[in-house]
Amino acid sequence: MSLDRPVTRRLLSDEVFDRLRDSIVRGELAPGEKVKDGELAQRLGLSRTPVREALNRLVDYGLVEARPGVYTRITTVNRRDAEKTLAVLSVLHQLAVETGVPQLDRAALRQLRTENRTFKRAVAADDIDAALAADDRFHSIVIEAADNPVLSRTLEQLHPLVHRILYRKFASLLGGRNTVEHHEQLIEACATGDGPAAGKVAGAHWTELGGQITRLFEREQLA
Repeated sequence: MSLDRPVTRRLLSDEVFDRLRDSIVRGELAPGEKVKDGELAQRLGLSRTPVREALNRLVDYGLVEARPGVYTRITTVNRRDAEKTLAVLSVLHQLAVETGVPQLDRAALRQLRTENRTFKRAVAADDIDAALAADDRFHSIVIEAADNPVLSRTLEQLHPLVHRILYRKFASLLGGRNTVEHHEQLIEACATGDGPAAGKVAGAHWTELGGQITRLFEREQLA
């Protein structure tokens, strides 16, 4: 979705938020880049109000930082924030799986397998957008089954922080068979109905991903 395409009158601040968030994740708005609500509003063909509302939400999400009267800019990607975010994601995903697995039915398990096949095809085609979307849909099946609005909102807020890294280093982090195989392991664990066991599988995946990202920082492949 291009940042320069005019915005429709759906829910303006929501659509602007989605557009800016996606542009930050993809690196179209680069880490450290200063942004001005007036310039963004002009590009989007809108007034400043929905743009300001969207930027304020992005500050809450940790994707934008602002000093009133000084600057508004895209946050940088750093090791400390990445490690802390991934540590929280590991715990929250483990909780989501533990509580969501007992609620899964056969249709949900089929949907998990379908999304993993979609993810696998996207990886083979080197389609980063499709792969990340399929990965999100895969994990959302169990998150929704957990039926915990606070948990869902928190995960929704944290995921874009990691997606920025995944988008830049997709081949290193998600582009191989490792994630496809992890999904398969998680599906098998979910199929047993054993929430705690499946939760450990999910937590281990996020811990492993955190280790991979730490190594990229150590090799100065992320800054």
